[in-house]
Amino acid sequence: MTTYAFWNNKGGTGKTSLCFQALTLYAHEHPDERILVLDVCPQANLSELLYGGLAFRGSEVLLARQGEPTRRTIGGYFEMRLSSPFTPPTIVAADYISKPSQFNQSIPDNIDLIAGDPLLELQATAMSALANTSIPTTNAWLGVIDWVRNLLEAVVDDYDTVFIDTNPSFSMYTQVAISSADRLVLPVMADDSSRRAIQNAFSLVYGLKLPSDIYTQYAFATRLREAGRDLPRVHVIAKNRLTQYMGAASAYAAVLHSIDRDVDALMLSTPEMFTFGKVNEGIVEIRDFQTAGVVAQARGCPLYAQKPGKLDIMGHRVQVKADYLANCVADARKLVAAL
Repeated sequence: MTTYAFWNNKGGTGKTSLCFQALTLYAHEHPDERILVLDVCPQANLSELLYGGLAFRGSEVLLARQGEPTRRTIGGYFEMRLSSPFTPPTIVAADYISKPSQFNQSIPDNIDLIAGDPLLELQATAMSALANTSIPTTNAWLGVIDWVRNLLEAVVDDYDTVFIDTNPSFSMYTQVAISSADRLVLPVMADDSSRRAIQNAFSLVYGLKLPSDIYTQYAFATRLREAGRDLPRVHVIAKNRLTQYMGAASAYAAVLHSIDRDVDALMLSTPEMFTFGKVNEGIVEIRDFQTAGVVAQARGCPLYAQKPGKLDIMGHRVQVKADYLANCVADARKLVAAL
């Protein structure tokens, strides 16, 4: 079972949109594989998309899953773990899993979902407190960090590939999610804040270039390594929302090239952090999906299943151009091919 986490500490990089398009296209192109999706984000936007989007009652379906006696969400699972934080109890994963294709016909049938939940924000405080508990002979921090890992171990024979969407933060539940992943997909945009975000991501996950040695002993990477856990490896850097006609040759080229240089330097100093050996092997350029993306988001419809032409979106007629849609699908396929 291979686990991909889509994450960037910076918001607005199109992380959830890319995760949605990548996992649905991947499932479509690999119909014999079973796909599990974990939405470890309190906004639960990925779950809403999978359940049908704004136009097809995705929010209502999500609220119904959150309202079940045992919340059919990642929050429901974490709620159970709060009473057994350090020793994994018997985990009945089916209590938290739903099948989006039952609510959204655009979603491949081989996708299962553990939905997001706003409870994560409340749970993060309790999780952090538990992780800092002093218990003789027990690594409390690791006990909490392993919650998602424990969940995935319970379903390891049931799924081939796992996609995890995360919050643009490094809160406790985000660390729990990232620590369970084999591979990281880092979306970035063509602006200098994205360049800084890449640098921050490597500091947070891998403990690189920390401001002083004081932070090293508390660093996420230090604590995972001391516990004998592997860190996820960077697998794809997705340069997202490039313009259709100008792409990497645009006015943003200097920033995009500087990201390449930063990654190249990191690969020379710490090659073990990457699954690829050359920068161009790990970078995928994605155009701005623009209207096609807006329609896909509203309808909870993957780009590959989207139809061109005029479509009704919440009472508004919206034009999706066939040539532009085809280009967007081609870019989504590049990302999936990189996986």
